[in-house]
Amino acid sequence: MRIKNNENDTKIFALGGLGEVGKNMYCIMTDSELIITDVGITFPSDELPGIDYIIPDFTFLKKNEKKIKALFITHGHEDHIGGIPFLLQTVNVPSIYAPNQAIGLIRKKLNEKGIEFKGLHVYDENTKVKFKTMSVDFFRTTHSIPDSHGIVIHTPDGVIVTTGDFKFDLTPIGPMANIHKMASIGSKGVSLLLSDSTNALNEGMSTSESKVDKALSHIFSQEDSRIIIATFASNIYRLKHIVDTCKRNNRKIAIFGRSMENNIEISLESGYIKHKEIFITPEEANNLPNKEVCLLCTGSQGEPLAALSRIANGSHRQIKLQDDDVVIFSSSAIPGNALSISKIINKLYLQGVKVYTNTSLNDVHTSGHGNQEELKLMLRLFKPKYFMPFHGEYRMLKCHADLAIECGIPKENTFILENGDVLSLKKGIIKKDKPIQAGDVYVDGNRIGEIGNAVMRERKIMSSDGIVIVIANIDTQSKKLVTSVNITTRGFVLIQESLSLLKEIEQEANNIINNRLKINCIFSDIKNDIITNLSQFIHEKTGRYPIIVPIMNDVKKATKQ
Repeated sequence: MRIKNNENDTKIFALGGLGEVGKNMYCIMTDSELIITDVGITFPSDELPGIDYIIPDFTFLKKNEKKIKALFITHGHEDHIGGIPFLLQTVNVPSIYAPNQAIGLIRKKLNEKGIEFKGLHVYDENTKVKFKTMSVDFFRTTHSIPDSHGIVIHTPDGVIVTTGDFKFDLTPIGPMANIHKMASIGSKGVSLLLSDSTNALNEGMSTSESKVDKALSHIFSQEDSRIIIATFASNIYRLKHIVDTCKRNNRKIAIFGRSMENNIEISLESGYIKHKEIFITPEEANNLPNKEVCLLCTGSQGEPLAALSRIANGSHRQIKLQDDDVVIFSSSAIPGNALSISKIINKLYLQGVKVYTNTSLNDVHTSGHGNQEELKLMLRLFKPKYFMPFHGEYRMLKCHADLAIECGIPKENTFILENGDVLSLKKGIIKKDKPIQAGDVYVDGNRIGEIGNAVMRERKIMSSDGIVIVIANIDTQSKKLVTSVNITTRGFVLIQESLSLLKEIEQEANNIINNRLKINCIFSDIKNDIITNLSQFIHEKTGRYPIIVPIMNDVKKATKQ
């Protein structure tokens, strides 16, 4: 599990973020020190029923926790800070350095989990952190959340730069990225650049956030109806100019969704969003004229339990749709969510609501990640000797590596890696090293890592084929079934329409048990026979493989007790 640094070289590896969008976690390690940048989560797909979050595997860090010096956070999005509570419950981390907005979000997250941690430190781009073998400094970037930074790690073997999430916006809502500092760092020599690949497939430049501001302002000035906006709760700059636009147009804002409430609260405390007086309760919103109301809510991705979905379904306790409502989706569809979003939009249209989505006619959203020309600019500014694309699916990483080659980096100096792959940097030269343990850990409620692949397979089967429970009362003294078995099902068939099938299954189960009782009366053997033989019988009859759960009752033992 331990990487041997025979030559005291510097190791670079990811525990998350490669081959996926999310779960970012990257590590730099010398012989005696280990620095972590970001520790995020991803949210499960429909193929992982019952799972709340997916986090990185911290096994390697646990084995090497004496080396850990600090965790550095690039910005406050969930895919970069969401795993912090789970990390702190598993591994000893002496200090966490994060920018101001992220610190507020991290504190709230730790408080909700009841975790006391005194090692939080706020940094800005003038901060320098020094350790025995490494030192760290920062540069300001532009993203969809305030206080986004890239990180520069000075090691004995060369300079490593990680960009975090970024775009180049020449007319941003917040401060400009510090292009001059990036160029200065690049002029001094960068051994390895790790750069955000999220939008590597998109040509050209991304749309400026100020253009979205103009589009939203135009809609607000044209509409006298109540406006409902769904956007990412983590897009603080979008929230900021929604608030500013409402202020200019004499509208009050009611907030719906816990994550939206949290981000607004922290942004008000930090001063990123002003005009606290503009926020009202849902009850107050219902009593104001429609032209004076804006409802700001979660649910831009069609999440079933989010505020917008419940409003569209008519199940929200506080807000009911009105015929002349205007709904704005100020977001883009995350891969895999397009169908859910389409269903919500259709429900809104069916109720006569006017809907704005992001199109060539309505720039009501832009990404916080740079397109190809911006990725090229980052490469040109830092001029790295070696390049490792990160934060993206394989196709995104591959496209980003191709862009690096176009920008003059030799193909053999680009590395498209998987989580757990290791690069070894020695005196400015990089080679691939032996991989370490890395993977996905499932979080199910309060259970972390207890749900493995076997359980997930069973959940998938139950979700598609259901479950069949076989209850048998056996007299172990006479080695006989006392009564016919009882068959109970869930999610398998409609009972009233399948009585004859269930009768056949019952008879087959009786036969399986009686045949085994002729040999022995060992319950484990009976259960194995039922699972194996009844499963095959059901598949022949229905083409399905439900989970078979045998329950054996020893009647004699129960009578004596």
